Amino acid sequence: MNVKVLTNTLAFMFGEKMSYFLISVATMENLEKCTQMNVAGFTSSVNGYWAFVDIDVGDYVSFLHGAKVYNLYRVKKKVAIENPDEVGPWEPIKLPSGRVYSFPFRLLLTPLRELSESMIRSEFSYVAENLLLRGGYRKTHFQTDEVTLYNVSGMGISVSEEFQHETSKWKAFMPKITFSRERIDPPRVFPMREVLLQSLLRKAIERNSLGGLLETFKIDGNPEDFEVLGEKVLPSGHVDLLIKPKHPLGRAPRILVEVKLGSAGKEDLKQLKAYIKESGPETVGGVLIAKSFKKDIGEEPNIKFWSYGFGNITREATYTYEELLGKIRLEEV
Repeated sequence: MNVKVLTNTLAFMFGEKMSYFLISVATMENLEKCTQMNVAGFTSSVNGYWAFVDIDVGDYVSFLHGAKVYNLYRVKKKVAIENPDEVGPWEPIKLPSGRVYSFPFRLLLTPLRELSESMIRSEFSYVAENLLLRGGYRKTHFQTDEVTLYNVSGMGISVSEEFQHETSKWKAFMPKITFSRERIDPPRVFPMREVLLQSLLRKAIERNSLGGLLETFKIDGNPEDFEVLGEKVLPSGHVDLLIKPKHPLGRAPRILVEVKLGSAGKEDLKQLKAYIKESGPETVGGVLIAKSFKKDIGEEPNIKFWSYGFGNITREATYTYEELLGKIRLEEV
């Protein structure tokens, strides 16, 4: 076993925090460019920026195209560049509306395994179910669970050679987030959107609140043995976050989390209650997170209300994703 693969195996064994994502690629031509250069690129849209910040250095990714999963990589570096049209390899996308999107957001990837596997394999059931219920891709990326990562780590063949990325012509910049409409200037400054908040909360819960949350719902276990996953699709809709055991043994208690950017009301509570019922008896409860809550929202015994905030921030300023991640605070209502 080469040193790189051994290092990744030890990361699994000793519980290193990691996430695994499938990155959607629209065309075979773009897929070939991604795999040749070991780079993933995202557009200058809000969704492109969301994918860029949602996936961290050290996370694992594969490409998804035409109902197949391609290769396994680890994210080595993330770069936002000013001159994507100049350096390529992706051509700008022009929509019928006339809006043009470039590809400024890049993930530099270390190849680990070479594979091409059909999504109909049972090992991909977690994300395949999400795709089936969604009726297709229509997303930049999909987070899947650690069990799927373990399975993929045994597929295909190991890749051991080092890869050097050519970035000498890249001109980097730091994208930011604003709470003011007047400051929006994509791809440099994006408005706060619910998908960005969901991503921030996913990481904040996993890093700071998971132990207390398990205790609240009387779930036995070490927080290191649980994972917080983005968007779980159900037949009637999708819940924003799912908390579940990484490797369930006998029981698989789950918590559903619904996120609202602004104020939450009784319809949001009713929706989360329905999701909990629909997701089965092992779902022990849910958390509704919002900026504030309406007075007539009501209550449910197995649903907790949490408010979020960013402390002393101003609408006129702009913030990096990492700055907001450091500032976000959760409080039970």
